[in-house]
Amino acid sequence: MNGSQSTTVLYLILIAFYTRHVFAEDYFRMGTNTNVAEAMQFLREYDREAASMCYRVTMSQWKFVTNITEHNRRRMAEELALGAKFERLSWRRAASFDGARLPDAAARRQLAKILRSSRAALSGDKFTELQQLISEMKEIYNSAKICPFGQKPYDPHVPKVGQSEGENAAHQQYQLTNQPFQHYQPYQDNPEYPNYCDMQLDPEISRILAHSRIESELLYVWKSFREKTGPKLKNKFIRYVQLANEAAVKTGFRDAGDQMRSAYEDPSLRSSVEEVYNQVAPLYRQLFTYVRRRLLQRYGAPALRPDGPIPAHLLGNMWAQNWKSIMDLVMPFPTAPTLDVTPEMLRQGFTPLRMFQMAEEFYTSLGLKPAPPEFWRGSLLARPRPSPALQCTASAWDFCNRIDYRIKQCTEVTTQDLISTHHEMAHIQYYLQYAEQPQLFRDGANPAFHEALANAATLAVYNMQHLQRLGLYNNKSHDPYEVSMNFLMSMALEKVAYLPFAFMVDQWRWSVFEDGVENMNARWWQMKLRYQGVIPPLPRTEADFDPGSKYHVIADQEYAKYLLSTVLEFQVFERLCAAAAHQGHLHHCLLHRSREAGRLLRSF
Repeated sequence: MNGSQSTTVLYLILIAFYTRHVFAEDYFRMGTNTNVAEAMQFLREYDREAASMCYRVTMSQWKFVTNITEHNRRRMAEELALGAKFERLSWRRAASFDGARLPDAAARRQLAKILRSSRAALSGDKFTELQQLISEMKEIYNSAKICPFGQKPYDPHVPKVGQSEGENAAHQQYQLTNQPFQHYQPYQDNPEYPNYCDMQLDPEISRILAHSRIESELLYVWKSFREKTGPKLKNKFIRYVQLANEAAVKTGFRDAGDQMRSAYEDPSLRSSVEEVYNQVAPLYRQLFTYVRRRLLQRYGAPALRPDGPIPAHLLGNMWAQNWKSIMDLVMPFPTAPTLDVTPEMLRQGFTPLRMFQMAEEFYTSLGLKPAPPEFWRGSLLARPRPSPALQCTASAWDFCNRIDYRIKQCTEVTTQDLISTHHEMAHIQYYLQYAEQPQLFRDGANPAFHEALANAATLAVYNMQHLQRLGLYNNKSHDPYEVSMNFLMSMALEKVAYLPFAFMVDQWRWSVFEDGVENMNARWWQMKLRYQGVIPPLPRTEADFDPGSKYHVIADQEYAKYLLSTVLEFQVFERLCAAAAHQGHLHHCLLHRSREAGRLLRSF
């Protein structure tokens, strides 16, 4: 991307993110209560009570995911139910006020945030039905299991050797999905029984798609997972669309997609996002062409055409969104190493605690805040020994009391976990920076911003110059150019390949909210072809409902933020490097110990 394009992209992003074209009252049907003093008193009470409720819910979730027991699950469910009741009551109260009468812009925004983020405009029965639908769709998705390739289905009437009766019931576990406040799923890990039909998306199916190079096996797992999700989810999703649209209209939006976009407070967001994507699309097409040629060398003409789209099952990922797993097939210089410092970390005796201390030192060297004592006392930085049943997905937690911040990560001494450590610590830094804001403003500047800043910080960590400064990388035997090209290709497979998918998911979802549920699956694959250049390896029908194979679609989670955060992270990193007086290639930028970069990051 040249300089003028980069400037244009940044300008569009900044317009979308920081310009408030309209006040919140333009989005909503406001109430008739014009008593300003009463409205301000409500917001003060809400700030106190919402923080207290957030602490209770978050603490119950923390206790559950770090010690998974039936007792903790019940306590968490009770707190979540109270939280939902509080949300509904708060929305009703907020909706009674005429926010346009409030003289303070910050107060108007707080009132608007309460209104736009909820579907409490529905009747009690429909509100409960909608929540139940989302929960049921998550449960179906999370319980999807397939048989191993070439295996016959397991007969449940034939007991597994060594499994006593009632063992599962007595030791049922639960697993948190990819974010701290999402649905919880039954989880079993039976590595001693690999031949039964208990393969889940993570880790077994994802591992096969990432590492198998047998085309028939890739096709089998791609097809089988969709058979266990889409057809079972379609009718529930159709009803979800009806209820979500009804809630949005009653709140004053055109449809549920309009309500989702309102979180960015930019009515032109849709066109801005499309223009941003169109500017980065040429880079994707170049990557696509190169990867297609390499895949053709591996799989041959029967699997794909040299001038056509790529079948979706060949790209190392269930949704063809991240191609990093096929790096072995497309690496520009196969004899040059990848940027992996795990052996050196082990040689130097790194521990999880040392990795977090190193991450904290990175941020304090920029002039940012150290982690508070409560962080070190409360966080789970490594798997305990002996270990209770727990969920290990890395996540950063804000307990909403301006004191307690934690990270949950079963850290291992690897390059990937070193990067993840810095990423999660960046979220903690963001929590610390906005801690004095009202509860409603203790979040990213928009849905994309938290992840963008955390990713921008990790770009500064995962590069050769920084790892050399830490004494973890010293290339003496390979051409630095070849190592750099392999590194940049790996980054492109992860970041550039992701852009069209991150763009098209909500383009599809918004079209469903706007135009209805007819031909949903056909529209999904039309957009996959148009933006990703990807086709299904098998004929698909409306009964298949392939969008249901993506968790965020059925879990009611907005997705455009991932496109915006991926673009924004590089724009932020570029500005940080300029503040650090860096000259040269961006992937050689060093931010460590740059107070100027730290001041700019703090201002973000």
